[in-house]
Amino acid sequence: MNSPTVSTKLQWIAERAVRDPQRVFTTLAHLIDLDFLKEAFNRTRKDAAPGVDGVTAEEYAINLDENLHNLHKRLRTGRYKAPPAKRVWVDKEDGEKRPIGMTGFEDKIAQRAVAMILGAVYEQDFEDFSHGFRGGHSQHQALAELRDKCREVGVAWIVDADVAKFFDSLDWGLLIKIIKRRVNDGAILRLIGKWLNAGVMEGLTLIHPEMGTPQGGVISPVLSNIFLHHVLDRWYVRDVKPRLQGKSFLIRWADDFLIGCEREDDARRVLAALPKRFSLFKLAIHPEKTALIRFQKPSSYKEKDDGNGTFDFLGFTHFWAKAHQGCRQRSIRPHF
Repeated sequence: MNSPTVSTKLQWIAERAVRDPQRVFTTLAHLIDLDFLKEAFNRTRKDAAPGVDGVTAEEYAINLDENLHNLHKRLRTGRYKAPPAKRVWVDKEDGEKRPIGMTGFEDKIAQRAVAMILGAVYEQDFEDFSHGFRGGHSQHQALAELRDKCREVGVAWIVDADVAKFFDSLDWGLLIKIIKRRVNDGAILRLIGKWLNAGVMEGLTLIHPEMGTPQGGVISPVLSNIFLHHVLDRWYVRDVKPRLQGKSFLIRWADDFLIGCEREDDARRVLAALPKRFSLFKLAIHPEKTALIRFQKPSSYKEKDDGNGTFDFLGFTHFWAKAHQGCRQRSIRPHF
């Protein structure tokens, strides 16, 4: 159950963020007190593998009040030291490997507390079509929205985009500059800097990357959403959509996104603009994994689909089914 005190604090932040979209929050870290840390503990998964210190959630909870008091003291005095994450590699569906950062349990609590603060601000700014790693959003919602938009917009073209190694390439300096536009609290920014610079343990080797955010870190999803909200979402709403001749939509899950367009010329303009936009933020659109796909509703008067393509999104292959007169989804995940 949420702490009433913590809920009040988060609501206070959210209300001010809504009331003044241009407001820059400069004093938020002081809200992270013992009660706030206990709520962060309650919201942190207890079944995940331990980090480099080997401490499990059950072991940390034995002396919970004392541990949280000690954590709060270190956070308040600026003496908190972020431990490195333990890196493991997992297989991706395309045969490549994806790194996962496993952080210490206490570090997860600290990260959760800051993520709660940032979320209270940025959830008021994020667009509804951004679904990844947000409360009240799910993959099912993203897939349902995709089906609905294909019908409502009369989409005929899909820009299926892939950001090349986003979580490995995110630039720290640009990330901090973007955060400062909305949250310029020195204590919060220093903590984020400590997590970015903590490094990763791979076996017995400590590695210090100079960019990127480790997948698996509690703070990583909100940081990636903040970055892509600025790079992609706001840009699309403010600069791209108003300049298109036909209807369009954007649906994003973390760094995986689709842009649907009613007109081919609009879709080609978007496809040409994406690499230029992302290069401004030291990111690249993967040239081989990004494609323009014809995705027009089949005519009931024609027997063939006139060359319609398919695309993959969130574990499903999407295609127009003439018999159902709608966008259909077929799972691409193997069943065992």
